[in-house]
Amino acid sequence: MSLLIALGSGDPNPWVKQFQELLPDRAIVTLGDVFDPAAVEFAMTWYHPPGSLAAYPNLKAVFSMGAGVDHLFRDPQIPDVPIARVVDSDLTNRMSEYVLLHALSILRQTRRYREQQAEKRWIDDDWQPAACDVRVGVMGMGVLGSDAARKLSLIGFDVAGWSQSPKAIDGIKTYAGETELMAFLARTDILVVLLPLTDETRGIINAPLLRSLARDGRLPAPSLINAGRGNLQIESDLLACLEDGTLHEVVLDVFQTEPLPVESPLWSHPRVTISPHNASVSDPLAVASAIAAQIRRVERGEPLRHTVSRGKGY
Repeated sequence: MSLLIALGSGDPNPWVKQFQELLPDRAIVTLGDVFDPAAVEFAMTWYHPPGSLAAYPNLKAVFSMGAGVDHLFRDPQIPDVPIARVVDSDLTNRMSEYVLLHALSILRQTRRYREQQAEKRWIDDDWQPAACDVRVGVMGMGVLGSDAARKLSLIGFDVAGWSQSPKAIDGIKTYAGETELMAFLARTDILVVLLPLTDETRGIINAPLLRSLARDGRLPAPSLINAGRGNLQIESDLLACLEDGTLHEVVLDVFQTEPLPVESPLWSHPRVTISPHNASVSDPLAVASAIAAQIRRVERGEPLRHTVSRGKGY
């Protein structure tokens, strides 16, 4: 029996090596190999070519290489088998590190101090709000968002979360659905976006939403951190909101087009921080271990964990 590694780009060999060590009793194949399609029982994918998973009659499950699964639904021929996403402490911790890094950077005004250092300007300034004075709102309270919210709260931020369906998280005030979105935004000084990309969330980070953020906070204006999906945001709206003062600072790990085109004005905007979609990089050993454990579950007759709802898209 075989595990197929189906990548749209990149080198599959590190993944092959990890899975060969973790699943020595099973053949590990890639889309470029010659193998028996009937032997493929499982597939791991990341932006696989559309239609490339349709030829395997004994396929039992498909695993997304990362936490996101929107790339799978680009394929109109995605097989009608269970789909599971990776939930792994390594991925979760890396994302929370990213969110905390940039929330603290916004709080402690590191961008302003870097500019003053470059200009060799010493400015006596005792204006420095504490974390408890700043309200962080996390959009998307799945595994990644919930962990980030808890850790933000631990270091003192006033944290709330919003999700499309109700969630209960100890110590975190939560909002849900369209009816509670405006109340959530109105109490948010730093907006952290960790939503999945679905038909409902595409373009949700737009000018009307951003103009609904708090206007009475201790920061100069609200700020945005998006480490979810690029197509959640309208980038022209982000730039317009930076220019008119709706937003003070923007941190982006994801973009509508990736790699971000060289002509994008986001590159040179003085209040935009860019990272190359690496907030939570998939480590081959950690991800392969999580998927291998899932395969062993199926072989023992146990149900898959972290399965995806096709209706919801996540």
